[in-house]
Amino acid sequence: MTTRLVQIAMNARDDSALGRFWAEALGWGVATEEPGVTNLEPVGFVYPDPVAVCIDIIAVPEPKTVKNRVHIDLATTSVTDQEDLVTRLKDLGATPADVGQGDVPWTVLADPEGNEFCVLEPRTIYRDTGPIAAVVVDCADPRAMARFWGQAMDWTLHEVSDNHAVLRSAKGVGPYLEFLRTPDAKTVKNRIHLDLRPYPGDDQAAEVVRLRALGATDIDLGQGDVPWTILADPEGNEFCVLTPR
Repeated sequence: MTTRLVQIAMNARDDSALGRFWAEALGWGVATEEPGVTNLEPVGFVYPDPVAVCIDIIAVPEPKTVKNRVHIDLATTSVTDQEDLVTRLKDLGATPADVGQGDVPWTVLADPEGNEFCVLEPRTIYRDTGPIAAVVVDCADPRAMARFWGQAMDWTLHEVSDNHAVLRSAKGVGPYLEFLRTPDAKTVKNRIHLDLRPYPGDDQAAEVVRLRALGATDIDLGQGDVPWTILADPEGNEFCVLTPR
């Protein structure tokens, strides 16, 4: 038994408006929309498929207060493509963001609700990921996070050091999942979290038990009676275990 990353969930004050921004930013479509939840995925996509990590945008009442510990990196194919993408994103409502990055070749922006994301300079490693190059998680110990997440999912570990760990779907497609060492401690619930899904025929409850044995802990966010289970990884980052599909 195992799980795989199928989507990220992003909190928003206005899920519909933020959904329109990210759909335009990524060139994706709005797959489903109901009160309080907007789901985005590539046009023609058959969910779930590791070629893409989809986005669920979920309405919440609380505003963003601190820098997100999970963010998206966008891929580009050339310097010109990077410049054009930054311009287009600003036209859609993105704004420059300073997270202490200094003089770097990538551009840090914030979406209309303040969620930080990066537009990367062209890098060979991301040439086949699609518009999302990576989902990046801030952490204190990338090696420990790589151990947990490498066992939690069937994704392949590509790189690990004291400062950085990189995983990708075992099928070699889609974006990367990266853990980046940062000095900041987690202080509030993450506004962006990972959603995992077991494979068809697997047992969700058994997967939850397995994840707890790896170091995950139960967490109550007031979710009530829902078909998914909310856990936290060893550094307290919330994630959901969805039903098999």
